[in-house]
Amino acid sequence: MKIMNDKLVFLGLLYFVQGIPYGLQSSLLPVYLRGAGHSLTRIGFTKILYFPWVLKVLWAPLVDRVGTKRRWLVATVSGLALTCLASAALAPEAHIWGVAATLLAMNSLASVQDIAVDGAAVGLLKGRGELGLGNTAQVVGYKAGSVFAGGGLLAVIDVAGWSWMFMLLTFVYAGVALFVWGAPVLDDETVNRRGGQAADSMWPWRVWRRMLAVPGTPWTVLYVLTYKLGEQGAVTMFPLFLLDHHMTARELGFWNGVIAMGFSICGSSLGGLLLAQFSIGALMRRVFVLRTISMVFQSSLLTILEPSPLMKGMAVLSMSIQHFLGGLITTLTFTTMMHCTQRAEESIQSTHYSFLATLEVLGKLLFSALAGGVVDWFGFQVAFLFFLTLSAGTALHVWTATFTGALREHQLKEQPK
Repeated sequence: MKIMNDKLVFLGLLYFVQGIPYGLQSSLLPVYLRGAGHSLTRIGFTKILYFPWVLKVLWAPLVDRVGTKRRWLVATVSGLALTCLASAALAPEAHIWGVAATLLAMNSLASVQDIAVDGAAVGLLKGRGELGLGNTAQVVGYKAGSVFAGGGLLAVIDVAGWSWMFMLLTFVYAGVALFVWGAPVLDDETVNRRGGQAADSMWPWRVWRRMLAVPGTPWTVLYVLTYKLGEQGAVTMFPLFLLDHHMTARELGFWNGVIAMGFSICGSSLGGLLLAQFSIGALMRRVFVLRTISMVFQSSLLTILEPSPLMKGMAVLSMSIQHFLGGLITTLTFTTMMHCTQRAEESIQSTHYSFLATLEVLGKLLFSALAGGVVDWFGFQVAFLFFLTLSAGTALHVWTATFTGALREHQLKEQPK
């Protein structure tokens, strides 16, 4: 039991610090830049800084075959500490490109860390019980790191300031690097290497053809590229609408960065419990319809421009529901991806899953980068009508698949073994 607890602490802590860059960029930076007078278009284009996550599939074989997981983790977390130290010396108002460069470096290092910690988790977690607990540590740890950076730090940045905030993150990353260096859970060197993909890596086009030939892959590719489009636009832009008309940056930091993300964590955790009772298809069909209804409610709030306690309450309710459903959908989506990957040949399963995960990030990244421009050009109300249409289209895509497509086979609940 103690060994399992050590594994959960180790994985949870690493996924926590891995979630910090996402929280900084998705919640703290847009509000901070909007308060400094930057346009929504410029704020939207900061999503391009997530691009290293799209490329991680290219350098994953290097992490697998060179060095050890401990060395990769210590190197990347130490690099994150140094990057935060550099960020502490910059002022976003005067050095926007310098801040962008440090955030790009943070995303690059965090994407490499993700490869290393995922590889370590595969070797550390044994059996269904440990896998379940380990995945819970992953989801909760990552989102807790995002809440800490995007909500907690945003709530105090007006008092502490930009520089002191990044100095705090420097010490957090440095402490985690020291922890990983001495962590006994990585003493087993079997975690460090996997060499079976060397031949495949020489012929990537052959691997890609084999991956696309896996049953259900074309549908899953389209799904992971589009399932978050409408939701991502609303999640990105609605807090900025509230900042313009109804809330201060500190209030947003608490309600959107902490409370709403707490609901997201609850939704992700509930997804795992519901999957033990219901089929993936049945759950997805209902949850996507609920998400579309929640976006109708949120879009209706855009017509209210006069600040009032009632409006704030409805806005918080809307964000909480949206994040809860978003967290639930994320769990269902990654389970769907895993079901698809399990149909592939064992020799390409990890590559197949990395391919789907990269496309999942790419779909969210590209639309997030464009959402601010859509709002600047057409206004909040027209833009949210577009987001709602995308969400409804995804719901129809999923609904059809549960009856006639890739999700049909999951309609019947699996019997316990």
